[in-house]
Amino acid sequence: MRSMSRPCEALAAMSGVMRLHGYYRSSTSYRLRIALELKGLAYESVPVNLVKGEQKGSAFTTRNPFGSVPMLEADGRDRAQSMAMLEWLDEAYPEPPLLPSAAEDRYTVRELAYAIATELHAPLNLPVLKWLKDEYDKSQDEIEVWYRHWLARTLDPVEARLAQLGTKRFVLDAPGLFETVLMPQLYNARRFAFDLTSHRHITAIEEACLALPAFQRAHPDNQPDNPDFRPERETA
Repeated sequence: MRSMSRPCEALAAMSGVMRLHGYYRSSTSYRLRIALELKGLAYESVPVNLVKGEQKGSAFTTRNPFGSVPMLEADGRDRAQSMAMLEWLDEAYPEPPLLPSAAEDRYTVRELAYAIATELHAPLNLPVLKWLKDEYDKSQDEIEVWYRHWLARTLDPVEARLAQLGTKRFVLDAPGLFETVLMPQLYNARRFAFDLTSHRHITAIEEACLALPAFQRAHPDNQPDNPDFRPERETA
């Protein structure tokens, strides 16, 4: 529930509306949007243009020394690092939960979510891709080969684990931490023409998530800083 924030029950428990500083195509910003939407938390979207390097400016790094998005203004604090923010949101606003109550189920979800968050984000992040181009004179085609190589290194075993678990629409009964981390990576995988035809458990989860209004509102296509954004496309 972002931008012109819609009323929600959770707002009454907050000292003010959260403000999410992010970039429409940033996978980590996309994670936070999904989580906020799933929890029904009102928030305002504050665009930070990564292509222009706005996240490295002094006005931003004074508040967030990591110089990265997302940054979440919430409960009187500027919060950085998306996985820490997701865990905090689940503790501060526990309903509906991103993590299940049973310890073994929590482990299953974390195993899958952290495989993506820790193995894929670093080698596929924009500064790394720019470094390959600027320092090693790599072409766009070569960079895309790099991107798809690392996607396969992680998405293939994630698919194998999902097959072992026998997942269908979601890992558990409802979307949670894993789906919140998975969906942005799949968005980028499709941008870089990664072949997902053999990943039937992953794509079944993707299809189920994209059918939900919370995921539709969080989608990069529906963000005001997307140059191709058309308000009429956004799900009510």
